[in-house]
Amino acid sequence: MTLTVTLEGVCKSFAGKTVLEGVDIAVPASSSLVVLGGSGSGKSVMLKCILGLITPDAGRILIDGRDVAAMSRRERAALMDRIGMLFQNGALFDSLPVWENVCFKLLAQKRITRRGARDKAAEVLAQVGLAASVGDLSPAELSGGMQKWVALARAVAAAPDLLFFDEPTTGLDPIMGAVIDGLIVDCVQRLGATAISITHDMASARRIGQRAAMIYKGRIVWDGPAASLGQTGNAMVDQFARGEREGPISMELRR
Repeated sequence: MTLTVTLEGVCKSFAGKTVLEGVDIAVPASSSLVVLGGSGSGKSVMLKCILGLITPDAGRILIDGRDVAAMSRRERAALMDRIGMLFQNGALFDSLPVWENVCFKLLAQKRITRRGARDKAAEVLAQVGLAASVGDLSPAELSGGMQKWVALARAVAAAPDLLFFDEPTTGLDPIMGAVIDGLIVDCVQRLGATAISITHDMASARRIGQRAAMIYKGRIVWDGPAASLGQTGNAMVDQFARGEREGPISMELRR
């Protein structure tokens, strides 16, 4: 069963600097949301709050209507079992072969044998367009794009109900970025999962998101169809989407 995610008035500050100032957003089950924002806008902090890696100063984060902060350790562990994550730089374990990276979570939780993990890894690698032989390679033997492929395979190997993608196309050329985006869409649809992505890549946002939201100065300033990015009627969002120097965001930075 897929999961819903709701943020209600989420706030977070570090050393007196406000990063999130009342973030409100709702992500229905089996939908795909892309969160946009400039560097330092709070995208990653928001993601870490949802994952429970950072505790908000105020507000609530609800997953399937349950307050994450009120969960017991066992309940939170059970929730984490239903979550998959693609990290910005892949974050593969250099000391492990690809097949073990892909099935790391399943092996760590003793949900699969090592022999079974090899077969499972081959199956999941095939789902993202990689040959089974890639499983015997080390991450150092892979290109940057192939490392992203493997990281995606790891994120979906346990068939999660909720997926997070942190800047999935960073460091990739436009063609490889489009390939990764296509694989993300295919995997999310196949699993029927709820997906939340953070990015500043507009082409990627339009490809992988059904909805998009922009965070600015710690708040969600716009939420709407991802396909409308660049023509939303919101001056800040359209400026960001078009990559224009002049506009309300530039004016704010100059003050």
